[in-house]
Amino acid sequence: MGEKIRYKDIRKNKEINMLIERGNSVLKSMGYTDHSVKHAAKVAVRAGWILKSLGYNEHDIELGRIAGYMHDIGNSVNRSDHAHSGAILAYQILKDLKMPLEDVLVVMSAIGHHDESSGTAVDPISAALILADKTDVRRNRVQNHIKENFDIHDRVNYAALSSKLEINKDKKIMQMNLELDDNICSLMDYFEIFLERMIMCKRAAEVLGYKFKLIANGSKLC
Repeated sequence: MGEKIRYKDIRKNKEINMLIERGNSVLKSMGYTDHSVKHAAKVAVRAGWILKSLGYNEHDIELGRIAGYMHDIGNSVNRSDHAHSGAILAYQILKDLKMPLEDVLVVMSAIGHHDESSGTAVDPISAALILADKTDVRRNRVQNHIKENFDIHDRVNYAALSSKLEINKDKKIMQMNLELDDNICSLMDYFEIFLERMIMCKRAAEVLGYKFKLIANGSKLC
């Protein structure tokens, strides 16, 4: 049958935390934004909130949180194909923890489909993970502290003054409200790197029965 594994167990698991921090260390050396346990926890909480807001049961909410927390462990192997390597790592770790196999497979699939280069929402858990991950845009994710060396990813995240995902259950709309400092980053800069991610969010919202909208600096972009 397997054991009931909770998000709180995953959150304090030494192996998982070491994989996340190793992955972030690798990405930091390559100039990427924050993918530490802070990002993992934010994604976990937001994925759980999305599922809870939409009326999913506690079991699905926990799976969403677990997938959210573990989604980037593959960066410890390589940034390239990190969703796939992370899914395989998660499969083995969760099996070793005696999680029921049907739950392991759900988490594995969600992690394996969270990257826009090769994935898409395939069920509510993966949809919640995608939405939670792709809407985590914030200034303190920038790990490069030399502004003159900012690439476009640094500029977009550093320019994000606020980012909030709202759910309107009556209108069946998920709306990301983004406020950017346009002295640092233009809306075109944002779209240059985030268009694929926003399309992915649109698909994820549809899997959950919702429409996705992006409002940036008061303007509807999608």
